[in-house]
Amino acid sequence: MEKYFEILRACPLFENISQQDIPGMLACLGAAAKEYSKKQVIFARGQPARYVGVVLSGSVRIEQMDYSGQRSIVGTCRPADIFAESFACAGGVPLPVSAVCARDSNVLLIDSARIMAPCDSSCHFHRQLIYNLVKIIAGKNVRFHQKLDIVSRRTTREKLLAYLSYMAAENNSRSFYIPFSRQELADYLEVDRSGLSVRISRLKKEGMLDCNKNFFCLSEKASEGT
Repeated sequence: MEKYFEILRACPLFENISQQDIPGMLACLGAAAKEYSKKQVIFARGQPARYVGVVLSGSVRIEQMDYSGQRSIVGTCRPADIFAESFACAGGVPLPVSAVCARDSNVLLIDSARIMAPCDSSCHFHRQLIYNLVKIIAGKNVRFHQKLDIVSRRTTREKLLAYLSYMAAENNSRSFYIPFSRQELADYLEVDRSGLSVRISRLKKEGMLDCNKNFFCLSEKASEGT
């Protein structure tokens, strides 16, 4: 696990926990690292949520499928990101989403019960760990409401510009990279991919934005339009 210590130090779950405490903390939590291949399901929809996942390498998508098989991407997790924490801390409720590897990945799995219940040794990092977890859940709740705001827009144009405006604000710049391919972006916005591509091309011609693959640059006009 030592090769992942820098990743763990960057993980918000372990914020303000010193590096020398990490080995003892992982042992106390019963944490285990597992390897997954691309497209492999880590947590499946309908399973009871028990574990919190931390991405050590690769990337993980949080997906939701409707009854017709249409996929909606709820989010993407990169190294140092955590996932499934809200559901795991809700008492083992069935997962309404699936966690799927977007590429070959290493994931640290932590039993949520070991986080929420301080051990017999009364390890000093437990209070900080619980504080960090609550802070993460609150932040993701904010982002969930942002997505609701985005997908509730009436047109593909409005959804796209709303999403890109959020990304510009998050990066404090009108130029930024998004964590999605075109198909993944379409799934996230819950729109048709071909229609999304047409809309992006039109917005480029209107001078609203410029882009190359997953790099976008919003014009001042686009910022004013959202």
